[in-house]
Amino acid sequence: MCGIVGYIGPDQAAPFLLEGMSKLEYRGYDSAGIAVFDGTEIHVDKSVGRLNVLAKKVDSHPLKGQLGIGHTRWATHGRPSDANSHPHTDCTGKFVVVHNGIIENYLHLKEKLIAKGHKFTSETDTEVVAHLIEECYQGDFEAAVKKVLEQIEGSYALVFMCQDEPDKLICTKQDNPLVIGLGEGENFIASDIPAIISRTRKTYILNDGEMAIVTKDSVWVMNRQGVPVTKKVFEVNWDAEAAERGGYEHFMIKEIYEQPKAVRETMTGRLAKDDSGVTFDELKWTKEDIAGIKKIAVVACGTAYHAGIVGKYLMENLARIPVEVDVASEFRYRSPIIDDQTLTIIISQSGETLDTLAALKEAKKLGSRTLAITNVVGSSIARESDQVIYTWAGPEIAVASTKAYTTQLIVMALLAIYMGSLKGTLEQEKARELCRELRNLPNQIHELLEDVEPIKTFAQQYGFKEDVFFIGRSLDYAVALEGSLKLKEISYIHAEAYAAGELKHGTLALIIEGVPVIALATQKDVYEKMLSNIKEVKARDAVVIGIGLKGDEQIEKYVDHTIYIPATDKFLTPILSVIPLQLLAYYAAVTRGCDVDKPRNLAKSVTVE
Repeated sequence: MCGIVGYIGPDQAAPFLLEGMSKLEYRGYDSAGIAVFDGTEIHVDKSVGRLNVLAKKVDSHPLKGQLGIGHTRWATHGRPSDANSHPHTDCTGKFVVVHNGIIENYLHLKEKLIAKGHKFTSETDTEVVAHLIEECYQGDFEAAVKKVLEQIEGSYALVFMCQDEPDKLICTKQDNPLVIGLGEGENFIASDIPAIISRTRKTYILNDGEMAIVTKDSVWVMNRQGVPVTKKVFEVNWDAEAAERGGYEHFMIKEIYEQPKAVRETMTGRLAKDDSGVTFDELKWTKEDIAGIKKIAVVACGTAYHAGIVGKYLMENLARIPVEVDVASEFRYRSPIIDDQTLTIIISQSGETLDTLAALKEAKKLGSRTLAITNVVGSSIARESDQVIYTWAGPEIAVASTKAYTTQLIVMALLAIYMGSLKGTLEQEKARELCRELRNLPNQIHELLEDVEPIKTFAQQYGFKEDVFFIGRSLDYAVALEGSLKLKEISYIHAEAYAAGELKHGTLALIIEGVPVIALATQKDVYEKMLSNIKEVKARDAVVIGIGLKGDEQIEKYVDHTIYIPATDKFLTPILSVIPLQLLAYYAAVTRGCDVDKPRNLAKSVTVE
C-alpha cells in the first residue's frame, strides 16, 4: 500500500506532487519520488526516508514542468533504498511508471527482459513494468500499455508517462484504488482522495480492469479492450481530515474494511493457480529442510502472540510438528530448549518490537533457524532473521491491530499447508480443499462486513457493562483471546477470555446475572461440549452472544443473540470469526466515547522493554 499522485495542466507539477504526497503520509511509507517532464525530457528525483528529504532535494534542484507523477513507497519487493524508490524508468529513460500492488509474475518477466538486454537497477517488481512498456512501444503509447496489461499478473494501480507523448498520462487498476480528479484545464490522478481534495472535489473512481487516458482538458475511460466506459462523477463531500480516512470515522474501522484486500494481497503469488498447493518463493524449502525441523518455537507479543496460538493448532494438525508458543518478553527467561533442529518463528507487525527482537537474537544464539513473519520490509526483525515472509497488509494507522492480525493468520495457514505438503502429512486433496477455501476468504470477509447493524446494536446495548467474558474451545479459544484483547484495549472494558472447559475450575464464580458472555461455537469436533458450556453460563443468568456458522440453527436455542459467519474449513474459521469481535470492540469503544485510534497508554510499535 503506497501513495500515487499525478498531474497534467498549466501549473508546475512538482509543487502539487509534493503537496499531494504529503496528504498521503498517513498511509505509511519508507521512501518517495517524483518524475517531471520539462518539455524535453523526463527528470526523476527520489530518496529513501521521509518526504521532507525529497522536498529538500527538489528545492535545491527544482524540477520544472507541467506533467508529472509522484509516489510514496511502502516496500514489498526490495528493501527501502533510493534505487528501489518509485518512479521507475526503462533503459532509455523515456518511460516512467509508479505502482501500488504486487506484480505476481515479475520474476518470469524479468528473466525474459534481461535475456533481451534490459538492464535493471532495482530489486522491485515495478521496474519490470517500465522495461516491459519500452519493449512493447512501437509509436503508440496507449497500445503499448494494453500490451503490458496482457502480460502482467497480480494486483496494481499503475500510472505511466511517456516522453514521446507528453500530452497525456495513462493509468489503470486491478484490486488497488485509483481516483481521477477533474479540474478546469487540468486533471489529477491519485491513489486516494486526500491527495487531490484541495484542488477538486469532482472525481472518477476507476473500477478494476478500467484504463484512463488523462490529458489537461479531458479524461477518456475504457476497458482493456478499448471499449469506452461511461463514468459518473463522484462529488466528494468529506472534509480533508475525513478524506484521509476514506470517509470512515476512524482509521480502525477503515482498516477493518480493508481486510478483504489485505487478505487477498497476502495470498498473491503464494496460492497455486489451480489451488493445488502453496508456494513460497522466499523460502524454497525442500523435503530435507522440513525433515530437519523437529520442533517449532513461536515468539510474539499481544495480537501477534494470538496469531501464533492459531498457528500452533494449524502446524501441529497439518504438518505434525510440535509447536511451543511464547510471549516474547518471557522467552529468554525460561532457558528455552532450542537447538539447530528448531525453527523459531518470530511474528511482529512492525518488525521492531523490542522484546520480540531480543527473543529472536536469543534463538539464534542457541543455534535455531529463524523465520520472521512481519509487515515491514527492511525492519530489524526482517534483517536479523534467516528468512522472512511478508504479510503485505499495508500500513496500519490505528493502534489496535486488525488487518495485520488477519494477514498473520493467512500466512500461518499458508505455511502449515506448505510444510504439511512437503512433509507428506497433508494429503493432496485436503491441501487442494484448503487452498480453495483460502481463495474464497476475501469474498466471505466482504460478506461479513456488508451487514454490521446487529453488531452495532449489541455494542450499544452492552457497551456500558464493565465486565465481558469470551469463551471458546480449540481454535475458538485462540480467537476468544484476540477478541478479549481488542475490547479491553480500545473500550477499556474489563474483558477476559477463557477456554470454555475451564469454567468449572473457578471461572463460573465470575458469571453473574446480566454479564455479557461472547461464546464462539464454530468448531464442529467440540461443538456439543461448547453448547454444554453455554448452558452453564446461561444457568447463571449471563447474557450470551453466540458466534456460529451459517446454517447452525441449534445454537440459537441456547443463546440470547447470534452472529453468524460464513462456513469454511475449521482450520480457517479464526480468520472469519475474529471479524465480528473486531467490530464489537470498535462499536463498544464508539458507544463509550473512547479515542478509538489512540487508546490511552498504548503505542503502535513497542520499542522499549
